[in-house]
Amino acid sequence: MALRPTWDLDSIFPGGSASPQFLTFIEQLESDVLGLQSEVKKMVVPAAIEETSELEQFIEQFQSAYARTREASAFVSCLSAQDVNDKKASQLSGRMTSLGAALQAAKNQFDNVLRGIDDALWAEWTSSESVSELDFVLNESRNLAMEKMSPELESLALSLGVDGYHGWGKFYNTIVSKIKIPYEESGKTELLSAGQAFNRMHDPRREVRQKMFEQWEQAWGESADYCADTINHLSGFRLKLYESRGWEDVLKEPLAIGRMERKTLDTMWAVIQDAKPVLVEYLNRKAKLMGLEGLAWTDVDAPLRASASKITYDDAAVNIVEQFGKFSPRLAEFSQMAFDKGWIEVEDRAGKRPGGFCTSFPASNQTRIFMTFGGTASNVSTLAHELGHAYHQHVMRGIPVLNQKYAMNVAETASTFAEMIVFDAMVKGASSIEEKVALLEEKIQNSVAFFMNIHARFLFETRFYEKRRNGLLSTEEINELMVEAQKEAYCDALTSYHPHFWASKLHFYSTGMPFYNFPYTFGYMFSTGLYVRAMQEGPTFADKYDALLRDTAIMSVEDLAKKHLNVDLTQRDFWQSAADSCVADIKEFLEMTDNMA
Repeated sequence: MALRPTWDLDSIFPGGSASPQFLTFIEQLESDVLGLQSEVKKMVVPAAIEETSELEQFIEQFQSAYARTREASAFVSCLSAQDVNDKKASQLSGRMTSLGAALQAAKNQFDNVLRGIDDALWAEWTSSESVSELDFVLNESRNLAMEKMSPELESLALSLGVDGYHGWGKFYNTIVSKIKIPYEESGKTELLSAGQAFNRMHDPRREVRQKMFEQWEQAWGESADYCADTINHLSGFRLKLYESRGWEDVLKEPLAIGRMERKTLDTMWAVIQDAKPVLVEYLNRKAKLMGLEGLAWTDVDAPLRASASKITYDDAAVNIVEQFGKFSPRLAEFSQMAFDKGWIEVEDRAGKRPGGFCTSFPASNQTRIFMTFGGTASNVSTLAHELGHAYHQHVMRGIPVLNQKYAMNVAETASTFAEMIVFDAMVKGASSIEEKVALLEEKIQNSVAFFMNIHARFLFETRFYEKRRNGLLSTEEINELMVEAQKEAYCDALTSYHPHFWASKLHFYSTGMPFYNFPYTFGYMFSTGLYVRAMQEGPTFADKYDALLRDTAIMSVEDLAKKHLNVDLTQRDFWQSAADSCVADIKEFLEMTDNMA
């Protein structure tokens, strides 16, 4: 029986963006959030442990409202992604942004109450049986409140951000909905959405990739001024907010969100930089194998072997579940359930948003995965990636919702670990040298992506913010920054670059996660280090892996690694073990292809 290519959203709220049940859900939620705002305004700083019951009641009500807000926001995100022309979904998205800001404003007021609690009472209360389970997140909230503006000013910033900061972020959806790219094949021309066109840029045929890339650059170039206005205003809002809080480093917020130290980030990048020469060797070898003097931007991700056949969605599902099962039966069983229950949207059709994501519905204990499946090996990788995200949320069921708020960097650990399982098993099970080379090359693509592509994004965004402090940047200036960062990150190893990458990439418009780049590389490196450990320890590691995932929202990444792996992330050793594993794959590829070039 063939798997359905579209997801089931009706089991959550029937009727899509016109769902009366969803409207009732939102209205009740809005009422509850207003109630929380009213209650927290009357709250006073407790002076004794007997006076803390009001705090605990608020926490319970807040967790309920937070879970339902995430539920509603996830539903709206799914509606917007499956049809970028759904105007009702766009309106609902604005409503959810306002609701989220109102809930956060109540939380800011509450955090200010926490800030005022005497240290001795704080220690007594947070160690009490009633709230000790939330000790980490409560301390985190209290400490962050001490570094922000007054709750009144923070609430004002949140309110202004609905139509300002977040409004600009959502403008990407409007821009991408207008992108239509002509594609001609067999004498017929069709207008592709951005998502469909992006898949064509990974076509095995070089002439198709090149032509599509030219049209892609042209289309985004025509919209680039709108994109430049958008990210200029997004960054301007963020910089002004940081200035008002007294924060000088633009990485302070993303590092705090990721619960990681700057030294950890710097050490990781240093290890990666030292590993890049062998990646350049790989890129040069790939160019020779493809009969080219050098790789263009669209050649980097291209498969070495052109194949007329495509991987079906059903075959991809079977393969993924099989490979997952070799590591963990629980991961395999969960993934099979996600396929069977229609939690995944993969249909290749017009009107969909580009890219892929996984979103959780904490109130109903479900997840949904979105992507456009075009039958490529890269699509299989994306599917495994998103299932890794979904499994992460699955293993956290039953714990307080505030203890499920893991950051993006550790979220990417589960997803890239899942990709690694699939490709490593496939490489080892290859039936011929040609097949093994092709699969190994596909696996190495992740190293190129996270060591070079993501590094380019990090370099670009860091430099963009530094220049933005002095005023608005033009489209041309932003293009130059993008190409400069790409050349540096790829060690000048390519023959062409992607000037409008910044315009087309959703991540640069994210208001939920500033610097939506380095967490990907952290996740890749951290999961690679985990995988090295898994290979050393064998089948028992699956239990340790689940335990690590369950702890991802209640400690810093440094403490997480120390507890579960007994390693220090601020030092090179762990990161070097991950890099060495990646380098070993590349060296094997170079040896196997030495006589092919």
